[in-house]
Amino acid sequence: MFKDVPKTGTHEDYIKYTLERMDEFGIEKAVIGVALDNEVTVRAVKQHRDRFIPQGQANPNQAMEGVRRIVREYEELGISSVGAFPCGLVPQVPINDKQFYPIYAKCVELDIAIFCCAGVPGPRIPMYPQLVQHVDEVCWYFPELKFVFRHGCEPWEDLAVKLMLKWPNLYYSTSAFAPKHYPRRSSTTPTRAARTR
Repeated sequence: MFKDVPKTGTHEDYIKYTLERMDEFGIEKAVIGVALDNEVTVRAVKQHRDRFIPQGQANPNQAMEGVRRIVREYEELGISSVGAFPCGLVPQVPINDKQFYPIYAKCVELDIAIFCCAGVPGPRIPMYPQLVQHVDEVCWYFPELKFVFRHGCEPWEDLAVKLMLKWPNLYYSTSAFAPKHYPRRSSTTPTRAARTR
């Protein structure tokens, strides 16, 4: 399913390796997933705050313990966002499921964003939890939440644009693939103004 995935090989210092690749490709800063029990990510953030932007992980199946973990990562590592993969959770949890609400509320309280996968997932797992229209309800209940669509919302990019025009704190990340790989559209292609708000 995933072609031409680069192989990193084995390295004594993955932080050094990552910084070298960032420099090679002209990447000034990168968002990295962190966890308090992952010594490498903790060290990367503490030693290279100018290069790495820490992101925690949202798992509504962990209930309040997951919320408390987000708070600890915010206090100790300075996370500026959390990531969520609704289809990848076990069990899966839809974007608009009430299990996510304590996480959304905590993100508002801490003034951090949530980057949430939306659209058909790459792995062969059910897609229902990531239907783009689920976000409409979330934005209605949490208008202060900074919600970022992650991984392109394919094949509902037009709906994602419409929702971003509707909700001021809804954003879009082209993190799954470059925009040049998006399918061409004729009359339904949003204007430049619509895409950038």
